[in-house]
Amino acid sequence: MSALPVFAQSTGTATATPAASAQRPADNPLFVESTLDLRYPHFDQIQDAHFGPAFDAGMAENLREIEAIADNPEAPTFENTIIALEKSGELLSRARVIFGSLNGTDTNDARKKIDADYAPKFAAHRDAVMLNPKLFARVDTLFKSVDSLGLDAEGKRLVERYHTMFVRAGANLTEAEKEEMRRINAESAKLGTTFSQNVLNEVNDSAVVVDTVEELDGMSEAQIAAAAEEAKTRGLEGKYVITLLNTTGQPPLPQINNRELRERVHKASVARGSRGNQYDNTEVISQILKLRAERANLMGYPNQAAFILEDSTAGTVEAVNDMLGQLAPAAVANAKLEAAELQAMIDREQAAKGEPTFQLEPWDWAYYSEKVRQDKYSFDDAQLKPYFEMKNVLENGVFFAATQLYGITMKERTDLPKYHPDTWTYDVFNEDGSQLAIFIFDPYARASKRGGAWMNSYVSQSELEGTLTVTANHQNIPKPQAGQPTLLTWDEVTTMFHEFGHSLHGMFSDVKYPFFSGTSVPRDFVEFPSQVNEMWADWPSILANYAKHYQTGAPMPAELLAKVQAAAKFNQGFATTEYLGSAMLDQYLHQLPADQLPDGSEVMATEAAALKAAGLDYAPVPPRYRTPYFSHINGGYAAGYYAYIWSEVLDANTVQWIEQNGGLTRENGDRFRSTLLSRGGSKDAKQLFLDFTGHEPQIEPLLIKRGLAPDPKAAAN
Repeated sequence: MSALPVFAQSTGTATATPAASAQRPADNPLFVESTLDLRYPHFDQIQDAHFGPAFDAGMAENLREIEAIADNPEAPTFENTIIALEKSGELLSRARVIFGSLNGTDTNDARKKIDADYAPKFAAHRDAVMLNPKLFARVDTLFKSVDSLGLDAEGKRLVERYHTMFVRAGANLTEAEKEEMRRINAESAKLGTTFSQNVLNEVNDSAVVVDTVEELDGMSEAQIAAAAEEAKTRGLEGKYVITLLNTTGQPPLPQINNRELRERVHKASVARGSRGNQYDNTEVISQILKLRAERANLMGYPNQAAFILEDSTAGTVEAVNDMLGQLAPAAVANAKLEAAELQAMIDREQAAKGEPTFQLEPWDWAYYSEKVRQDKYSFDDAQLKPYFEMKNVLENGVFFAATQLYGITMKERTDLPKYHPDTWTYDVFNEDGSQLAIFIFDPYARASKRGGAWMNSYVSQSELEGTLTVTANHQNIPKPQAGQPTLLTWDEVTTMFHEFGHSLHGMFSDVKYPFFSGTSVPRDFVEFPSQVNEMWADWPSILANYAKHYQTGAPMPAELLAKVQAAAKFNQGFATTEYLGSAMLDQYLHQLPADQLPDGSEVMATEAAALKAAGLDYAPVPPRYRTPYFSHINGGYAAGYYAYIWSEVLDANTVQWIEQNGGLTRENGDRFRSTLLSRGGSKDAKQLFLDFTGHEPQIEPLLIKRGLAPDPKAAAN
C-alpha cells in the first residue's frame, strides 16, 4: 500500500521538518523509527497512551507535508509530487500500522475507545489529502503527460495508480459534492468501528454455558478441560463454556453427541448480531450499506458493487455474477447429494436404536459428516490430530516447504519483544544467508482477538525506503491447558500454509515504491498466492516431513495418508455452498439500488431473499457468515468476498501448471517468486498470472478441484 496516510500501511522513512521533529517527545517510541532489526516495533515500550499523541502529531505533520507538495511553486515533476507523496506520512503510517495490528490481535477497552474516537478523524484526514484540489491538479498534470516523463514501467504505473486513487476518492467532484463525500466517509468510519466492536463483543457474549460434563459427551478431555477453564474465568465454577468463533459453523459440532447441545451451539452462532441487544448489528449494517450506495451514486455508479469491481481484476459486476452463477447450481446439487448420505446415516442409526428418525438440520451436518467420512474412508479428524502438533507443522511443514521451493530458511529468535506471550518470532534468510524478513506467528484464539485468520505487515519492503518486511500470521486455534500439546485439525493445518502464502508474498516483495509493496494487489488477486501455497500441505514429501506422532515421532501411516488424500473432495458441496452463500449475499446487498436497501428491521429478511434469488436457500447449509457478523464486508472485502473463489480459479490453474511441470522444484519456486510473488502491485495482476502460466485462466480446474466436475485423471485410472 501507499505511504500515504490514506491507507497507513507503509512505514515510510521521509524525514520530518525541523519544526515537526522538535515537537516529537522522546518518551514516545512511536515518534521515532525503531532501532531494532528491520525496524521491528518496540512492543515492550509502546503503551496505549502513546497512540493518541502520535496520531494527532502524525496528522498535523502529514498535512504540512501535503501542503508543501500542493503549494510548491515549481512545475510538478515525478520527484516533487509523486515521490514526495510516497515519502510522506512517516509518523502517522507507523503509528496506525502498529495500532491496527495490536487492536486486531489483542484489543482492550482503551484500544476500543481509541479506535472509535479516531476512525472519523482518520476519515477526515484522508479526505483532506485526497480532496485537495491543488494536490490533485499536480497529479493530474503528470498523469496527462506520463509518456513524456522518461519513467520506467514501474514509475509510469505509479503515476497512473496515484491518479486512479485520487479520482476514485472523489478528486473530480464539485466542492458541494466533496462536502457530501466528507460526511459519508466520516459516518461510514464511525459505523464501521461500531460494527467490528459489536462482532467481537457478540462472539464473547454468545458463548454457550453447559451445566454438566455429561452433555459434552464426544468432546476430548482437552476440550472439556478448556471449557471448564473458560467457565472458571467467567466466574461459573463447576460449569462449562463453549466459546464461539466468528463463523456460522463451530469447531465442536462434529464431536458433540448431544443433539440438543449441538442445536444450542448452532442457534447461538447464527443469532449473533441480530438478537436485539446492545451488540445488535442489523441497524448498523443497514446504515453502512446506505452510505456506500450514496457514495457510489455520488461517484456516478449505480451501486457499490459497480464502483468496487471497476478497479478489480474481475472488472465488472457481470463478470462476477457470471462466475458465481456457474458455480452455485453445481455446488447446491452436490450439497444435496451429500445431505442424502447424511440422512441415510441418521435413518440407519435411529433404526438401530429403535427410535424415530429426524430430519437433517444445520446443527447435524458437521456431526454426521464425520460419521460418513469415517464410514467411507475409515478415518476421522481425531485420528489425524496426533500427527499435527502445531509447532512441528509450522517448522517441519510450512517452513520446510518454503525451503524446498525457494531455498529460504527460518531461525527462531527470542531476543525481540513480543506484544503477547503466545507468539513466536523467526528470522528469515535467503539462500545466500542474507536476511529477507522477520516473521511473527500468533496462533491462539483469545477473547481480545478478532476472529478468523489473517496476515499483516508491520514493515513493508521498498527500495525507495530501504526496508525489508516484518510480517505476522494470525489464527484462532483453541489453546490447550498448560503442558498439553496443541494438536491441529486438517483445516487448521491448511490455514497455516495459506496464511504463510500471504507472508511469502510480503517477504519476497522486490519493488521500488511502497505503493506496490507485497500484497498491495487487487482484492480478487491477493488470495491467489496464499491459496497456491496450500497445495504443499499434502504434497507427499512435505507431509512425510511433518505428519509425525507428537508422542512417538512415528510417521503418519501410509494408509491413513492415502485416506486423507482420497477424502480431499469429501463434503465439497457443503463447503462450496456455504462459501457461495456469503459471496452472493455480499454481491446482492452491494448491487441493490439505494432506494431498495433494507432498514435494520428488514436486514434478515433481505438476507433470506438474497439466498433465494441465488438458488442458495438450502436450509441445511447456511452461509459461512450471516450479515450481522459478516466482518469481511465491513472491512476491505465489501462487494469483494467473491475474491476467494475468483483467486481460487487462478490458484487451480497454477497448481495444475506446477504439477504438469515437475511439482516441488526449485525451478518452479524461483519462477513463481520472480514472475509473480516479487512484483507486488507493480504490474497488472492479470498479466502476472499470464507471465507465470502462459495462458488465460480457465474455470475447469477449479470445478475439478472442488469435485463439481469429473476429474479426467481419475477417469483415466
